[in-house]
Amino acid sequence: MNKMIINRQAKLNAIDTPPRFDAVTKVAINDETIEYRQAKVIRNMRRADIDYLLVYADKEHGGNFEYLAGFIPRFEEAAMVLHVSGEVYLLLGNENLKLSHHARVKNTAIHVPYFSLPNQPMGNNKTLTELLAATRIQQAKKIGVVGWKLFTSKLDDNRQLFDIPHFIFDAIKQSASPVATIINATSLFIGSDIAARVTNNANELAHYEYGANLASNCILNALAAVDIGITEKQLGSYLADEGQPNSVVMIAATGTRFEQANLYPSDKAVQLGDKISLTTGFKGGLSSRTGYAVHQADELPHAERDYLAKVALPYYTTVVAWLENIRIGMTGKEMYALVETVFPKSQYHWSLNPGHLVADEEWLCSPIYSDSEERILSGMIFQIDIIPSVKGYAGVSAEECIALADQHLRNALAAQYPDVWQRIQKRRSYLSDILNIHLSEEVLPMSNTVGYLRPFLLDKYSALQCFDE
Repeated sequence: MNKMIINRQAKLNAIDTPPRFDAVTKVAINDETIEYRQAKVIRNMRRADIDYLLVYADKEHGGNFEYLAGFIPRFEEAAMVLHVSGEVYLLLGNENLKLSHHARVKNTAIHVPYFSLPNQPMGNNKTLTELLAATRIQQAKKIGVVGWKLFTSKLDDNRQLFDIPHFIFDAIKQSASPVATIINATSLFIGSDIAARVTNNANELAHYEYGANLASNCILNALAAVDIGITEKQLGSYLADEGQPNSVVMIAATGTRFEQANLYPSDKAVQLGDKISLTTGFKGGLSSRTGYAVHQADELPHAERDYLAKVALPYYTTVVAWLENIRIGMTGKEMYALVETVFPKSQYHWSLNPGHLVADEEWLCSPIYSDSEERILSGMIFQIDIIPSVKGYAGVSAEECIALADQHLRNALAAQYPDVWQRIQKRRSYLSDILNIHLSEEVLPMSNTVGYLRPFLLDKYSALQCFDE
């Protein structure tokens, strides 16, 4: 690693809230980026000797499809067929067929009623196998099938695990040549140093910064609204904005979570001493906070009054170590080891990857795991995601998003999107000047609340702040 691990000290202080940016323009993905994306995927097809790629999508799992097509199949299922030559077919149901004319890639549309909603008209005169024949699948020597999940089992052949509906996979097998090889090819999109979607250009960073900024604004609004008597539903109203689709199921929970298996904000009202969880996310970023509905520690249940020392402060200084040490070129296992050193899993019981990539999805994939040789690269967008579970205490969370950018990418972002660049610089200044968190030049805060944590949510002025001994 290029930087020594530093165990920073922190305390609860009255400090300024982060700068926020409202009414931000949403940057669109431009045509050059779509061409760049397609070229990356085709390059990976050639590396894998794949001449025919089928990318499945539905509303919940449409990221790989949208990466090239520019839209998700709302309501329905869909598939894209990409030949290594660049030829594209879009297989669409009744309600999405018209979107072929608006797709970001030149395509031939094929109407597939099998992909439509239940009981909608199926007046087709061809089976799915016959419809697939129109994409010239029978000529393919090696077929890559892409769903959304990157399988990383150590017990199975991951190339032979498929996460698409059986009726589609069966039609692929029936349509293909008997000598064709069929493999899971999700790794062309995610899960390696060369996968197409793990890095972003300047246009993509600017596009995703909009969602990260919006999520952090929503969290700031919800934090400001926390009060005795406010309901989960009322808090939840602050976690959606500007008509944008949430990338996660929002959380606005007070007291005990998941009662009667409920995931959604209810009419339950905040009471003094309640545990509070707030989370929202949009394309490009998620913001999450967990704490207590109290003004100070002596309002906590007696057994939990050491929450700061036991949970919140160790977690916060770990987040700081993560932010101050992440670098382009370090391996995933180096970051994993850093977190394990300052925040041992055996003591704090975190279980998932301590940080993962973000894009249209809240969790794209992660290069950070115990034995990872994957490199952290310029253009990656990370979500800080370390989730402790200490028995007897509320959790703690300050999940936010940052990007890594080398000098070339920083120059491009500053030149092409000066407003985005100025927001990033103001966030960096807040982290340095107010929170005393010092980022590498490579680290770009995508949201306004990176490093900002208020564990006692009725105290609207105090947050954790680093200090030098």
